[in-house]
Amino acid sequence: MSDFTRLLARNRNYRYTWIGQIVSEVGDNFNNVAVLSLAIAKTHSGSVVAAIMLSRAIPAVLAGPLAGVSLDRFDRQRLMITSDLIRGVVALGFILAIGYEKAWLLYVLSALLMLASPFFTSGRSAILPSIATDDELHTANSLTQTTGWLTLVIGAFLGGTMVAKFGYHVGFLFNSLSFFVSAFCIGRLRTPRGHFRAENRSLNETKVARPWHEYREGLAYMRKSPLILGIALIAVGWASGGGAAQVLFTLFSEIVFHKGAIGLGQLWGTAGIGLLAGGVIGNRLGKVIGFERYKQTVFFCYLLHGGAYIVFSQMTHWGWALFFMGVSRGAVAVSSVLNWSNLLTHVDDRYRGRVFSTIETMNWSTMMLSMLAAGSASMHFNIRIIGAASGLLSSSTAIFWGWANWTGKLPEPATTDDDRAVEIHGDPVT
Repeated sequence: MSDFTRLLARNRNYRYTWIGQIVSEVGDNFNNVAVLSLAIAKTHSGSVVAAIMLSRAIPAVLAGPLAGVSLDRFDRQRLMITSDLIRGVVALGFILAIGYEKAWLLYVLSALLMLASPFFTSGRSAILPSIATDDELHTANSLTQTTGWLTLVIGAFLGGTMVAKFGYHVGFLFNSLSFFVSAFCIGRLRTPRGHFRAENRSLNETKVARPWHEYREGLAYMRKSPLILGIALIAVGWASGGGAAQVLFTLFSEIVFHKGAIGLGQLWGTAGIGLLAGGVIGNRLGKVIGFERYKQTVFFCYLLHGGAYIVFSQMTHWGWALFFMGVSRGAVAVSSVLNWSNLLTHVDDRYRGRVFSTIETMNWSTMMLSMLAAGSASMHFNIRIIGAASGLLSSSTAIFWGWANWTGKLPEPATTDDDRAVEIHGDPVT
């Protein structure tokens, strides 16, 4: 962990970004546990859980392209702050849904919350190479992802416990406050240029905005790089089963194992522990393995992830179910850290907003279909069967990646001088 502590000690901008991330994401996980538990307690319906997840996915998909273009054209820091402030206000609205018998208010608030989300999540990825040096970038990426999984552990365990003991108000109130704290932290980022826009790029030099044309330029850039496109496509492969898994978490806890909100918190928390362990492993691996070993590791991790999830879905003992869930998420974390580090290294600054938002949009689109299918299937099929199918779909990612690698379709991108002309701590490096 010394790499992480050194980074936090010497990089002021990253330190503020990290503090804001912790508070905001713990609040998010309070919200997730509270909303899903509230929904299942009111309706006892897997289709309602799926509908809530869809109400979050659809706005994220619709907002993704606009967020990507905006992040490459305007100041990324200001867009992230605006996103936080909007979400802070919306999060307070969930308190109104506690005593309301109809589920539609949960759908509307979830949709509004996620409509603003891509401007922050893609923005954080886009500015990371601007606040970390080349030597720090892999560690910064690993810490960012590992922190996200750590907050999942904390938020899920605390969220489930607090909801069970003190009610839903606490989770929703904390979630709202967390966004305002995050906005304050992002506002503390500083650069000698006074902004976090991509420098000397065509979008900033063009006065007339053409969002669809500019977004298509980002897609064309992705198609030119087999690695970037490949990472985007395996995200789609994972999401084909991963979306269903989001719905199944609540169903396994509430219906299969009868554990309630505490069980849901334990399940999300155990998943977070697996992700945390995988993030640490991914950070270490990324520093010692070459490009070919990286691709082989990703193939193995996706096989392990899907296989472990299938075993989880068939367990009858709660402890063993949690164990295999942790293994599944640990494998996902290793591949995620390695993939994201390669994206941060190879994606040109002028396209970062569009690339990261496109991958997020593709992910959410596939998850949306997967969640819809899982919610519908839960009314007709055994939940364990749906879980096994989910794990099988996620593992299919390994087949695509392995084929592309073995046929030579995933060469390492060449890093040009133009690609590395990015802003590091506010100073251009050329």
